[in-house]
Amino acid sequence: MELQYPKTFFPGVNFRSYLKFAQVANYKKPLRLIHGGRLTEVIVAYETYGTLSPHRDNAILVTHALTGDSHAAAHNDQDEAGWWELLVGPGRPLDTNKYYIICANVLGGCQGTTGPASPDPEDNQPYCMRFPKVTVRDMVNVQKLLLEHLEINHLVLVIGGSMGGMQALEWAVTYPGFVDSVAAIAAPGYASAQSIAYNKVGRQAVMTDVDWQDGNYYGGKGPVQGLALARALGMITYQSEQSMTNKFNRRTRNGQFEVENYLDYQGKCLAERFDANSYLYLLQALDFHDLGYGYASYKAALARIEAKVLVVGVSSDILYPAHQQRELAEAMKSVGVRAEYAEVNSPHGHDGFLIDFDLLRPILSDFINSVTPSGLPWGPSSFRAIRMAYFGARLVPESYP
Repeated sequence: MELQYPKTFFPGVNFRSYLKFAQVANYKKPLRLIHGGRLTEVIVAYETYGTLSPHRDNAILVTHALTGDSHAAAHNDQDEAGWWELLVGPGRPLDTNKYYIICANVLGGCQGTTGPASPDPEDNQPYCMRFPKVTVRDMVNVQKLLLEHLEINHLVLVIGGSMGGMQALEWAVTYPGFVDSVAAIAAPGYASAQSIAYNKVGRQAVMTDVDWQDGNYYGGKGPVQGLALARALGMITYQSEQSMTNKFNRRTRNGQFEVENYLDYQGKCLAERFDANSYLYLLQALDFHDLGYGYASYKAALARIEAKVLVVGVSSDILYPAHQQRELAEAMKSVGVRAEYAEVNSPHGHDGFLIDFDLLRPILSDFINSVTPSGLPWGPSSFRAIRMAYFGARLVPESYP
């Protein structure tokens, strides 16, 4: 059922006018989570762009990164810009004149979807750290329930960067018959020890703030300084030496190096719009990320993929280095997946997937056009087998147009 503004104890929720809500789990049909536990109420906040075709077969799912949300782009000239503004809209790679774009806030988030700041149905108090552990696969399972709610049983494409790219990859493995194509940008097949180490320090920054209060801070100040420090660390991993030098070099202002001012500003901004407990849970979800989890092997998981896959690396990324994406694409190819690799030659580090639109647009446009030929009309479901040939089933030769 459609809902209006679900209750939350996080005051920083941006209830935008185009935000929609759906309940996808309840006492009768609870959500069972990958690492145990269950949720007897799950509400999803999402936004849509474009028009769903009569046969409901032009849907694209856009998945967001760690501190993103469902607002991928503005809905009109009066609306605020979204985080992928130059990729979503009429005539853009994710063309809203052709496709029905869906973007949902992730499970465990703090912008409308059920998370630590949501009320526990058992006592109507915030979950806080009673919220169960969440994985990227759990996020994808909730998105699948949302699509069922919307009566959509097929996706043309799932696309995202960073944590959004991890979700896209999980879609390809977990629901191989549901997805025709996947584009994962700056996202590995599993979290490395290096990225886990970064996240460990980020969590400790939050949890050692005296105002964190073991997560029971709702109604009070909250761990503002701890979250700001965690964000500063994160922003360092999203940059590169070249981008830091280009932006700041050794310039100073107000008695600080300019790079220090930048980190302070970014930390302050995040503390105003993001819930610290959600940050903890989502960082842990990044650490849990492993496409091979629960399967006989990593390659056995990749072998499940039927979609055509685009893996994109960013040359200067230090959080998820480009070699991880190259290795993922090669591992997919070794088990018969129709995968291709592209690299964005960017100085902007991991943040390149949010900055280098001029470099990303031709790569993404070419890929999307290759899986949805412009001359192919959206036909009824009886033409599914023909469409699958176009959309990259592995029985089709690589040279197929």
